[in-house]
Amino acid sequence: MQSQIQTHEITRTQARVEASTVFLAKVFNWMAVGLGLTGVVAFFMAQSGLVQTLIASPLFFILILVELGMVFFLSARVDKLQPGTATGLFVGYSVLNGVTLSSIFLAYTHASIAGTFLVTAGMFAAMAVYGLVTKRDLSGMGSFLFMGLIGIILASIVNIFLKSSAVYWAISAIGVLVFVGLTAYDVQRIKNIGEEGIMRQGEAAIHKGAIIGALALYLDFINLFLMLLRFFGGSRD
Repeated sequence: MQSQIQTHEITRTQARVEASTVFLAKVFNWMAVGLGLTGVVAFFMAQSGLVQTLIASPLFFILILVELGMVFFLSARVDKLQPGTATGLFVGYSVLNGVTLSSIFLAYTHASIAGTFLVTAGMFAAMAVYGLVTKRDLSGMGSFLFMGLIGIILASIVNIFLKSSAVYWAISAIGVLVFVGLTAYDVQRIKNIGEEGIMRQGEAAIHKGAIIGALALYLDFINLFLMLLRFFGGSRD
């Protein structure tokens, strides 16, 4: 009897691990799609010269506000959306973010952008692996990191008026730490969602869960990249 119980527990554990692995693969695949779309669109905008026209017009700031609205809407309403709608919003956001992010090509050299992307990919991968393999429960970090994120946003808004270089560099350094931590936290959270039974909730729930998980990791990656670009980006001036 004891042997049967142990065998059953091992089987359950293996099933949870396999379900989590499948779900994580879906999440990372959609994240890669989002990053790929953003990169292609940003490069096209820069090469075509359209970014100069865009950044000189009020449309640039309107697009940024639309992006923020799309993120909040998708995060808050994903449970009520159809899978196709959720996918469309994620793809649309990735494309739109590529349009606005093309502005970095006006400030930094192509080589430094590429180099910073590789550094970001390495740091992201390391923290993703840590989030997957660590036995430490990272859920307690969530509220702390969220407070740090709010602090970064508020400090950035204030510094628009202060124009302090010291505050700018402090925000950048803290931002790197916050998004490195969020990467590990989000990966572990997504892994736990996979283990807790989302794979038994049907294709629609799996797809929407993968989309919202991909959005979280996409945002971690992009924001970490932008913070690191402040340190490693070579100015075009």
